[in-house]
Amino acid sequence: QVQLVESGGGQVQPGGSLSLYCAAAGRILSLNVMGWYRQAPGKQRELVATMSQSDVATYADSVKGRFSVSRDNIKKTAYLQMNNLKPEDTAVYYCYYKNLIGDGLEYWGKGTMVTVSS
Repeated sequence: QVQLVESGGGQVQPGGSLSLYCAAAGRILSLNVMGWYRQAPGKQRELVATMSQSDVATYADSVKGRFSVSRDNIKKTAYLQMNNLKPEDTAVYYCYYKNLIGDGLEYWGKGTMVTVSS
C-alpha cells in the first residue's frame, strides 16, 4: 500500500502562481512514476504532469511551459510548480503514484482544490 497526501492548493488570480506538494508513504518500489492529475467540474480526470524516479517528465500540452513537476526520491515527495495560471486550470489536483515493477498498482491522493479566478 502507498499513501499520498497533497497540500498547497488555494485560490489565485489569473497570471498568478501556486505550488503543490505531495508526500508518499508506504511500500515505495524502486521503479515508479509520481505526479499529478486534475479533474475540473463536469470533466474527466486528466494528466497534468508526471515524473519517473529517473527524472523523465511528461506534461499535458495545456500546461507545457507554465507548470514544472519535480520529485525528491529520498524524501518520497513530488512537487508541482504552477505559473501563469489560467481560469481553465481550476480543478481538484490529485497526486498520483504508480509502480512500474511488481504489482503495477496505481494510487491516488484525496486531492487539493486549485481555483483561478479574479
